[in-house]
Amino acid sequence: MMERSGLTNIGSNRCEKLRWKGMYIEAEWDPTIQHSNDGAMWCQHTFTCLGPDGKAVDEFECSPARKCYQKL
Repeated sequence: MMERSGLTNIGSNRCEKLRWKGMYIEAEWDPTIQHSNDGAMWCQHTFTCLGPDGKAVDEFECSPARKCYQKL
């Protein structure tokens, strides 16, 4: 799935298993509409908001410091 600029502020140093609903939007980005920065994220390992290590998932926590991290 291709990520579109403007739909997320999540960088390319994120975990491969981190997901958020902005990844699945099939629409052109409209700069006249304010970005919502929706924080609803889940892990593809567990399909919940917690990773396999029991810790919360987000664009900051899902880093190489975690054992479950998989480089994108």
